[in-house]
Amino acid sequence: MKQTILAISGKPGLYKLVSRAKNSLIVEALDGSGRRMPAFATDRITSLADIAMFTESDDVPLMKVFAALRDLENGKPASLNFKKASPAELQEYFTKLLPEWDRDRVHNSDIKKLLQWYDILVQAGITDFEEELAPTEGDNIDDRK
Repeated sequence: MKQTILAISGKPGLYKLVSRAKNSLIVEALDGSGRRMPAFATDRITSLADIAMFTESDDVPLMKVFAALRDLENGKPASLNFKKASPAELQEYFTKLLPEWDRDRVHNSDIKKLLQWYDILVQAGITDFEEELAPTEGDNIDDRK
């Protein structure tokens, strides 16, 4: 699921990968409109699974931050209105989620985008942010010989 949720530079919101065309990806907006459109190679497309937040030690995958936010908000949209919040309120709220966040490299706009994306995902019914379990050594996907 995480690989199919995309952010497209220059386009607001989040998108779900629906299909692949010859020169593009077909994506569907997660804003509830169900609008589909092509995303071309010239668009900067990023999977949410490839994004991480900077901390003082190791970078934390975005999905872990979303999971912490979901646990803090009990699966509901964010209680902080990111559009009206002051920079101090944003930083205080984000410290609850990720106490070791790097204050030099994570900007207020990044925190706003995180909260906006979280709200979009929750409203789309996506709240399972944990990583899918990778097959272990003993698991055979294909037992044919």
